[in-house]
Amino acid sequence: MHINKKAAWPVSVILAAGMVSAAMLPGLAQDRAPEAPAPSTPDVSAMETREQAGLKSVSDFDDIADERERSVAIFEETGKVLLHPRCVNCHPAGDRPLQGMDMQLHQPPVKRGAANFGVPGMMCNTCHGPENVQVVAQTEDIKSIPGNPNWHLAPIEMAWQGRSLAEICRQIKDEDRNGGKTLADLVGHMANDDLVGWGWNPGEGREPVPGTQAQFGDLYKAWAATGAHCPES
Repeated sequence: MHINKKAAWPVSVILAAGMVSAAMLPGLAQDRAPEAPAPSTPDVSAMETREQAGLKSVSDFDDIADERERSVAIFEETGKVLLHPRCVNCHPAGDRPLQGMDMQLHQPPVKRGAANFGVPGMMCNTCHGPENVQVVAQTEDIKSIPGNPNWHLAPIEMAWQGRSLAEICRQIKDEDRNGGKTLADLVGHMANDDLVGWGWNPGEGREPVPGTQAQFGDLYKAWAATGAHCPES
């Protein structure tokens, strides 16, 4: 997800692509074309620290008596993840993925492609393998190449870049834009999807999203159970 220096170009394209945003569709399918993980095991103590400091637990919202208000508050807590660059980089509003905490355009200049998996000659799996790969003795800002078996961009219908949390909430619930997912499907996706989980284990040199995927999934389940209400703005 994250190259910031053009100095990386003299290294091979695969290294230059190393800090890419989540740019592209599943697997080994080079036959897919253009138009948002079983990665490295995280340090347990660091993971626990993020859980305590990063996301509130569902029980933290028990004192909100009004169910609608509680639902909105829970969704706003998930916004700490949804609006994090680790996620927005994979949900760009344009034809190119983003990378880095400053959400710069992806380098090399890959394209979305019709199947969100890149274009012939520069498919996602040209550079991204099934797991994160550590890079040694290259440039200071490239410490690993991100990877996942399902590495691809989110569909343009699910672009989050430049949108408010309220807009993203309505978008996520819209089955015409979310791939036909029901609320139950969404809960399962957020809690269990391997590529979503990459955000918590993005490889050396990248800031993970707050909390843990299990905690995030619990918040989504509670949000759905309280009516899946969205912020007004």
